[in-house]
Amino acid sequence: MLYSEKVMDHFEHPRNVGELADADGVGQVGNPKCGDIMKMYLKIDGDVITDVKFKTFGCGSAIATSSMATELIKGRTIGEAMGLTNAAVAEALDGLPGYKMHCSVLAEEAIKAALADYYKRQGKPVPDSLKLPCEDEEHGGCCACGH
Repeated sequence: MLYSEKVMDHFEHPRNVGELADADGVGQVGNPKCGDIMKMYLKIDGDVITDVKFKTFGCGSAIATSSMATELIKGRTIGEAMGLTNAAVAEALDGLPGYKMHCSVLAEEAIKAALADYYKRQGKPVPDSLKLPCEDEEHGGCCACGH
């Protein structure tokens, strides 16, 4: 079987789909090569992510990784969410085909982008660990361009 039961479950029954109108942080990333776009919304109380929603335009793996990523950070601290890796998302889904691993990278980057937005809204400096690889002048500020 190409996809695990967990991938199929999160694709067919995604968790935390939607928007948060009063979000404390919003991040959007996209991969121009495959057309996947992920948008994450965070509600943060103190240091805890109390709610998280996502909207994803993309393949089944993109939807499944977005869904799983939200499940992994909901109820966690900002620090714990900052430490979430694409490998942890893929592992929680019992693996992804190699050519779909970029979807888990997008999920990690969408969370980091939403956390970075939260820091900006709070008037705090964005930690280096939340800066996406190509958030610099050299790459024109693109996201998820494969670096």
